[in-house]
Amino acid sequence: MIAAYAPLVAPPSAQPPTPNLAPRDVERLADDLVAYHARFAPLFQRSAQRRAALLYLQGQLLDVERKTIEPLAHAVVGGDVQALQQVIGQSPWDADAVLHAHQAYVGETLGDTAEGAFIIDIDGCDVPTQGTESVGVARPWRGPLGKRANGQSGVVLCSASPRGYTLVDRQLYLPEPWFTPAYAARRARCGVPPDVTFRTHPERAGDMVAGLRARRQLPARWAHGDEGFGRDTALRDRRAAEDLWYIAEIPHTTRVWLERPAVSVPAGTGQGRPRTRVRGDAAAPVPVEVGALATALPPTAWRRHRLNEGAKEPQVAEVVCARAVAVRARLPGPAGWVVLRRGLSPDADLKAFLSNAPADLPAAEETLAQRSAARRGAARWPVERGIEEGKGEVGLDHYEVRGWVGWHQHITLSFLAHHFLVQARLRLGGGKPGPDRAPGARPAPGRATPARADPAAGARPAARHPAPEPQRLPLPSQASPPPSPRFILTT
Repeated sequence: MIAAYAPLVAPPSAQPPTPNLAPRDVERLADDLVAYHARFAPLFQRSAQRRAALLYLQGQLLDVERKTIEPLAHAVVGGDVQALQQVIGQSPWDADAVLHAHQAYVGETLGDTAEGAFIIDIDGCDVPTQGTESVGVARPWRGPLGKRANGQSGVVLCSASPRGYTLVDRQLYLPEPWFTPAYAARRARCGVPPDVTFRTHPERAGDMVAGLRARRQLPARWAHGDEGFGRDTALRDRRAAEDLWYIAEIPHTTRVWLERPAVSVPAGTGQGRPRTRVRGDAAAPVPVEVGALATALPPTAWRRHRLNEGAKEPQVAEVVCARAVAVRARLPGPAGWVVLRRGLSPDADLKAFLSNAPADLPAAEETLAQRSAARRGAARWPVERGIEEGKGEVGLDHYEVRGWVGWHQHITLSFLAHHFLVQARLRLGGGKPGPDRAPGARPAPGRATPARADPAAGARPAARHPAPEPQRLPLPSQASPPPSPRFILTT
């Protein structure tokens, strides 16, 4: 049994720290955490590593203000700064082996062969850093900060299903200058393996999905992606080759044909080699942009769909789905769907998506409408929520390591801590009101909301932030899709 708390030191802000879970919940979950950690314990080489990793996980579940090693060591009974420093960044345990075991466990608990999805975060998980010595540090434009600032960028992957969601893979992005001779000494100091090569954010995201599909531990049917995914035809083709159905946002400037353009091999001139390359006919119709097409479609082409439950009322949007043929190198490519979606208000934004789902997809329009709503305004995409919860709940971005090994070890244990919270939320039956609540989630019988204690009285206050809940993706209805126009997509 783990002791719930050790005496906490005052944080830098002088604000009294409070537990992330109510003390009684921590006590109830202590044995669960030991059992959870036991699944991964054999992957640590020494008993000291196993104990330190367990204490680190326990500390990540507490609501200390800063979840770096020293505050965590003071927050848990038996915590030792040196031991936690050893387990993060210095001890030679295999973070990838632990990560793969984590993926297998997520497959057991949250995986879904029919409805599961890999959600790709092309933009990355950025963490501001001080100084220039940390592995992968660069100085790009930081939108949230409104300026250029030093920071690291990690590409992360989320697994989501009607059973819940959590983060399942990570790669640290190394900017291209890091592979120049000028950075050779810095790469060596940070412990970057010699076989690591420059990979873009989309390439790293693609590598992670390919690895999950190859290991076959985490079932999924879909791959969701933002516009960065939609723009990258190579990334989309990789997902299709892995037998995944993707749906990805595409720019409004993506062009479409309303009729299939004729192609042929141009007649030869009688000189040189015979022509064999197929080309589009000169008489093919002029393509139009998706944005212009949405404006030109008649009102009867749009059908209303309820996408999710809002805070006050169901959220409804108008959707058009049509079979499409993607264009590659100005020629017809693979078949798929194009999805246009807009809100009901006159100034609602138009969203456009591309999917390689099959033509006989059951309830295709309803299914694609729901899938296109996975990144909706009321409840942000599960990968974004997972990153936010990781940072806010388990200290995903609270680390002070500079090296390659330390970054991967900390992020891996943070993934384990987040998945444990998701599982705890399921077991405790907790739910949160509002548009982000999982459908049907209700508090467990007999569990009242804990009252906030008076810090001046010496008692610890109740939780300020609820533990993350599993976000459910909407399930498609089985209604038959209405007829829809056919057109060909140009990417």
